[in-house]
Amino acid sequence: QVQLVESGGDLVQVGGSLRLSCTASGNIYRVNDMGWYRQAPGKQRELVATITRDGSPNYADSVKGRFTISRDNNKTTVYLQMNSLKPEDTAVYYCNAAVGRRGYYSAKNFWGQGTQITVSS
Repeated sequence: QVQLVESGGDLVQVGGSLRLSCTASGNIYRVNDMGWYRQAPGKQRELVATITRDGSPNYADSVKGRFTISRDNNKTTVYLQMNSLKPEDTAVYYCNAAVGRRGYYSAKNFWGQGTQITVSS
């Protein structure tokens, strides 16, 4: 099995910064794309940012210029640096990874348990 463990969620004031981390572990042969999604109360889960294995990022328009996604050299940890936070960034943030596992032919998407970010005004 594969686990994604997130950390870094917190309560922060408008304009503040936070950094999220997510590490994949377990039966891993290769971690491909990784990303962050978020879900606010009463809303659908939405993409925040993704990053390919070779480091190419993709951002939702709502976070461009404020958030930066990156990953470590081992390719198993992804980070999300969030600056200039707004109340509308309040949500549960979920890590996602496409993981190739030993003993399996195809990659599978895995999700973290989620971490709460609350931006207060």
